[in-house]
Amino acid sequence: MNETQIKQLLEDQRRFYASGRTLPVAFRIKALTRLKTCIKKHERQICHALKQDLGKSATESFMCEVGLALSELTYMIGHVKSFAGVKHVKTGIANFAATSFVKPSPYGNVLIVSPWNYPFLLTIDPLIDALAAGNTAIVKPSAYSPATSEVMKKIIETCFPKEYVACVLGGRAENACLFSQKFDMIFFTGSKAVGKEVMRQAAEHLTPVVLELGGKSPCIIDHTANLKLAARRIAWGKFLNCGQTCVAPDYFYVEESIREPFIELLKKEITGQFGTDPLQNESYGKIINAKHFERIRGLIDADKVVHGGKSDPDSLKIEPTVMDNVTWEDAVMQEEIFGPLLPILPFTDIRKVLREIAVKEKPLAFYIFSNDKAMIKKAHEEISFGGGCVNDVIVHLASTDMGFGGVGESGMGAYHGKTGFDTFSHHKSILDKKNFIDLPFRNQPYTGFAAKLFHSILR
Repeated sequence: MNETQIKQLLEDQRRFYASGRTLPVAFRIKALTRLKTCIKKHERQICHALKQDLGKSATESFMCEVGLALSELTYMIGHVKSFAGVKHVKTGIANFAATSFVKPSPYGNVLIVSPWNYPFLLTIDPLIDALAAGNTAIVKPSAYSPATSEVMKKIIETCFPKEYVACVLGGRAENACLFSQKFDMIFFTGSKAVGKEVMRQAAEHLTPVVLELGGKSPCIIDHTANLKLAARRIAWGKFLNCGQTCVAPDYFYVEESIREPFIELLKKEITGQFGTDPLQNESYGKIINAKHFERIRGLIDADKVVHGGKSDPDSLKIEPTVMDNVTWEDAVMQEEIFGPLLPILPFTDIRKVLREIAVKEKPLAFYIFSNDKAMIKKAHEEISFGGGCVNDVIVHLASTDMGFGGVGESGMGAYHGKTGFDTFSHHKSILDKKNFIDLPFRNQPYTGFAAKLFHSILR
């Protein structure tokens, strides 16, 4: 789609929004219901596309993408009426007699730009929240996951007229054109580098943005943890989607006293979950493309590998790989891994670990495996992060009752459930003043009595 077509599409959506058709709650529920029905109908095609793009099994595709999107749809369909309602609030005596209320209103025309690692979920989830809030939307999926993008385009075109919801395919040229347009809001999920450019372009139009980025998310395992359970949950979460998960634990501080038994348990779990030859496991995913494959391979230090390390450039698969005695000087610690490498940094002083994490860039997620409640509380107080888990990984993002998002370098803004509805809404604050009485004290000339009155009621 060229620049002229994109401008025309946005203009058509502006007219559609201005018509007021998206404002009634019944219209929004009907749109969400139609989307849910269409996703169910195309479930097999979605899973097949995810297999083509990322090597995901059908079970993983449903568990981590299709199923979560359907869950968000069910939640929104059931709650959008209450979310969209006017909320009455208290009115101070200074404004007697009046009533005050907050009215959620859609931003208008929004742009949703999604990544390749969870291409279906991270496109459809924000779209659900945007439509529930009453917006129109242009979605731009990643060019790196073309099969999934094509299926999503088909679903969107089946469900909606393009002046309401449209899907724009393409690469950098289309992205650059979209970012240069004036939207009422932009929702971006992707890398920090592109996120900076999105924010820079949005500033030209004073467009509000939500940035869902990433970063190196830490995980701590101390001597009080249930090591067997920790190994099982970490092996699942770290190597899910071949490690290409924005909230995957990126590196692991493991207390020295339990390091060796934990590594042995981790090896057993990796073998148990992915087999003795993961490169031949049809349920184990692949790296998205050759560029990222070579980048990840370049982060492996063969001298520090204690499990895995093999790779296959033909299938773009890299074994679940554990590296021990890693330091902050190693290549694997210089960037977000976004792949199936698990670096272990031994520690003896938890206070030093917390200080080290606290001074680094704020991560999207923080995980801790421990039964020391005082230490967990201290970690949560001292470290700034988007969200996380205690004694588990990743699963916090599956909740519709908690917002999901980053902080600082890992992003701004959040979505999912009520938080997502609020993210795509402007909340108008309105005071309705009554006509049956008009107190004269605020009008000039101010008397001594008026001054005393204001001092008494506004303190």
